[in-house]
Amino acid sequence: MVFLKILPMNGGNGKSSYANNSLLQKKMILEVRPFLEVSIKDAFSSGIPSCVKLADLGCSSGPNALSAISEIIHTIHGMSKRMNCKSPEFQVFLNDLPGNDFNNIFSLLPDFNEKLTKEEDDTLGHCFITGVPGSFYSRIFPSRSLDFVHSSCSVHWLSQAPAGLEKNKGHIYIANGSPPTVIQAYTNQFQRDFSLFLGLRSEEIKLAGRMVITIIGRSMEDPSGGECCDLWELLAESLTDMLAEGLIEEADLNSFNIPIYYPSEGEVRAVVQEEGSFNLDKIESFEANWDPFDDSDKYREAQNVANYVRSITEPTLKSHFGGAVIGNLFGRYADHLAKHLLMEKGKYFFMVISLTKK
Repeated sequence: MVFLKILPMNGGNGKSSYANNSLLQKKMILEVRPFLEVSIKDAFSSGIPSCVKLADLGCSSGPNALSAISEIIHTIHGMSKRMNCKSPEFQVFLNDLPGNDFNNIFSLLPDFNEKLTKEEDDTLGHCFITGVPGSFYSRIFPSRSLDFVHSSCSVHWLSQAPAGLEKNKGHIYIANGSPPTVIQAYTNQFQRDFSLFLGLRSEEIKLAGRMVITIIGRSMEDPSGGECCDLWELLAESLTDMLAEGLIEEADLNSFNIPIYYPSEGEVRAVVQEEGSFNLDKIESFEANWDPFDDSDKYREAQNVANYVRSITEPTLKSHFGGAVIGNLFGRYADHLAKHLLMEKGKYFFMVISLTKK
């Protein structure tokens, strides 16, 4: 089942919107700022073009869509001043699926430009920002047109749920009870998709251009272990509760699988090496709590996590199960999360990767 048309996060500025539930991503962008700055300085150490062309892939909506771009522009502008050369102009491409709420981003641009001008002084070159709808598992830019590509919390999303998951009944992702065929199907899908992603970007990025990607991964080799599996298994348990009460159909539950994969560092390195278009310059990892607010009250913490997961999955769930079940589902999910968080702290494992086009 292909999810490309329904994968965008919840748009708008409502209670369940991604814009209001993306503090985790904001913290990740801040966490990787030193890594990003080093990569930018290395990429442009031998010179800065008169117009720097940047792309942010999987930008989603809300203020996070512009925060990484702001940091990249700030760093390059600072470099140009230290080199005693004129600031370049900036052409920025914000990419996400066609259903993404680009209007939400565009509404933020006047304040973004005003803030950028105040922070950078009047020597900053013009900045032109464009929305580019399309899947990053397809070509979205002209050949050898980009100087720098950034992507945060996006590339672990697959192009589609893997085929061959019929035996994954009662689960919506890899779980301890999943048969080896399910694990292999997810692993193969990630390898195909990530290799495709790298190959497509290699056609669009200039020679020696740089790409920095932050993804959710796992610290252990076993794909069925780790807390990210727990996160989805608790949602599966919530759906199973609803099945037992006749609120959803068994066929719908058994045919639903999240199109996502959390790779190990070894898997990332292997795909980069085998695909062959990029040098892997550096890779770092760090952890973050499921609840970015780190609330001391486990029930509020659980609700924070449930709100975030709802913001990134509601369109997909609504398309498959219908919109009437969503409120009930996430109420149950918050209850399951609270029980889990009373026993252990949930954590994500992140990787940030710097790649240079060969």
